[in-house]
Amino acid sequence: MKDNSRRIGRYTLVFAVLIIAVIVITVLNIVIGSVNISVGDIIGVLFGNAEGTTQSGIIWKIRMPRVFMAAILGGALALSGFLLQTFFANPIAGPYILGISSGAKLFVSFAMIIVTSYVGHVGSFELIVAAFLGSLASIGFVLLVSRKVKRMSMLLVAGIMIGYICTAITDFVVTFAADSDIVNLHNWSKGSFSGMSWSSVQTAFFVVIITSIIVFLLSKPIGAFQLGEAYAQSVGVNIQVFKVVLILLSSILSACVTAFAGPISFVGIAVPHLIKLFLKTSKPIIVIPAVFLGGSVFCMGCDLIARTVFAPSELAISTVTAIFGAPIVIWMIIKRQTR
Repeated sequence: MKDNSRRIGRYTLVFAVLIIAVIVITVLNIVIGSVNISVGDIIGVLFGNAEGTTQSGIIWKIRMPRVFMAAILGGALALSGFLLQTFFANPIAGPYILGISSGAKLFVSFAMIIVTSYVGHVGSFELIVAAFLGSLASIGFVLLVSRKVKRMSMLLVAGIMIGYICTAITDFVVTFAADSDIVNLHNWSKGSFSGMSWSSVQTAFFVVIITSIIVFLLSKPIGAFQLGEAYAQSVGVNIQVFKVVLILLSSILSACVTAFAGPISFVGIAVPHLIKLFLKTSKPIIVIPAVFLGGSVFCMGCDLIARTVFAPSELAISTVTAIFGAPIVIWMIIKRQTR
């Protein structure tokens, strides 16, 4: 009984900290920038008392869409990493490491160059579809390699090589693009939440939230799968179908991130591990919402650093996430090797 109370208290504390962190970082993202805006101005804008002012335009058209998109896509990326780690039963598996983000990046590059050449415009839905197909292509190749390679370390190496190949092909394709497309692709390929609109936020919210709800509803079979395929099968989980569902859900989440913000590194690996470390549990029904919140906090915080530390110059979001995420991954590898 005492242990159960401690466990519930720990869960409550972690969720409370994550929610408070989301609120605080959201406010900081709106307040801090090239034009500093006070909390009073934010309240005035939210209640419609400052319509038509410069502060209102900055908040509604620039900063709020950006911070909301960072929260949505950060949560999606962390949740995608959690699903891949569950699938491969390895905490180092993630969409960036396994080359999934690079595959999505390649297909989105094709869409941005080829479709715009013939149609003149490519919409958010088309970008998500292209990124989804790229994610499936990359993870399909990883799965083929996994049948031949039993050691997870070699599978991760294969994923990294896939990432390099996709990146090389992307760079080759970009050389034949128009100058305007090259500028857009260059900024997008580095990873950034800048230039987000409310229409993009709505599309990403719709895709990510529906997918995340489905993931949450699968908490029970995911928990059974974590205990081994034999156990999951013994409690009625169709392993083959369940694996396909895990891959599809992970691909949709990572594809949505890549389509809107470009490839973002290490979030999908570091955040799920940290959340499980803080919660001291791997129960999906607890971990899934916490991982989503943790990914939101991580990406919003990194985006705040990316756009303010060297202002008016802006760092690529992957640069900041790598600075904070890579040491965590290195620590995980050392810890795993020690075990």
